[in-house]
Amino acid sequence: MKYKNAKETLPQELIEMIQEYVQGEYIYIPIRERNINSDMTEYKLEICKRDEHIYTRYLEGVTNIRLAEMYNLSESSIRRIIGNQRKKYEDMKRKIQEIAKEWVIDGASVKQIYDSAWQINEKFILKVYEDVNMLERNIKIISILDDMDIPVGSIIKTKTNETYVYDNQYYYVLTKRLKGSNIVSLKDNMSLTKEMGRILSKLHIAFKECEKHDDLWNNSLLDEMNGWVRTAISDNGWTYVNEEDFDVIVSKLKKLYDKLPIQLIHRDVHFGNFLFDNGKFSGYIDFDLSQRNIRIFDLCYFVLGLLSEEEKLDISMDEWRDIVRNVFEGYEEKITLSYEEKEAVPYVMMCIELLFVAWFIGQEDVKCAEDAMRIYELVRKNVNDINL
Repeated sequence: MKYKNAKETLPQELIEMIQEYVQGEYIYIPIRERNINSDMTEYKLEICKRDEHIYTRYLEGVTNIRLAEMYNLSESSIRRIIGNQRKKYEDMKRKIQEIAKEWVIDGASVKQIYDSAWQINEKFILKVYEDVNMLERNIKIISILDDMDIPVGSIIKTKTNETYVYDNQYYYVLTKRLKGSNIVSLKDNMSLTKEMGRILSKLHIAFKECEKHDDLWNNSLLDEMNGWVRTAISDNGWTYVNEEDFDVIVSKLKKLYDKLPIQLIHRDVHFGNFLFDNGKFSGYIDFDLSQRNIRIFDLCYFVLGLLSEEEKLDISMDEWRDIVRNVFEGYEEKITLSYEEKEAVPYVMMCIELLFVAWFIGQEDVKCAEDAMRIYELVRKNVNDINL
């Protein structure tokens, strides 16, 4: 039998886990009956997606120490993962510096703040798109809101007076950088949850002005559930949720759906898209997914996001239930929700998580699909405790 050096075969984080049990000794690892090549491919895919998630959270402001706790890795492994991920974007960084010249920004100082967004000279944000329709929707909504003095990152036109630049299959748009940053921890900022309800209601009121334009994206959560979401989950053999439970949740939503107010919504409400400066709200960003849909979608999406990232935001289930009430109370200071909307909240929440399950199935991201299913089950078990 030929011995191999673990450093040449196993990931560093796995070696560190093994070292908790044994060091400096030979270990025989038996062959499993399952297809080894298939298992290794799946393992590498999971590690790849995990590393991408770690890098995204690092860009969002989560510390290396917290990331190590969240992913059960050493700080040295976290630093290595971040370094490797950063190298993947080096070519894009150089491209961004060249594209910046279209706005007469030469020798730009470039810092990545998201996988598709870059800070330029600490004054601007340059965002990269592959979908021109998404880009143009974002530009249109930002322009309307900007004209209404709503705090958004104003569009900066190029030296040839264009709103965006196209180059080699990618589209680039430059906006003014807003003051502030996203909230990373809620432990010392629980009062912001009610404020987020107020902030979201103000955005929904402003969105009414955008609805005067007739070329907005019309969408329906109910149609999605009966369409691609059902197809994705059923094609996966109903592995995550059985068909009967799926039908029950969708049927409960259907009974209320026609009475749920529909309007333009943000559709991607999380703290990363709502900026705060010294504890005070400073602006809205990222309208890529904005669409006409049921308005409580935004509220449900936001509070679910806090629950799904409880390990990052460090909140308990009891605290989450309080947050739900706070967010809805803050929202209703400006906009009164109907009885049907409040009744539909838990079913909208569960449908959103099933939507995520279907999405991650398509992305072959088993870990995230399982996480979405975990949130679905938590909401399902706590339906009676979601009192609005």
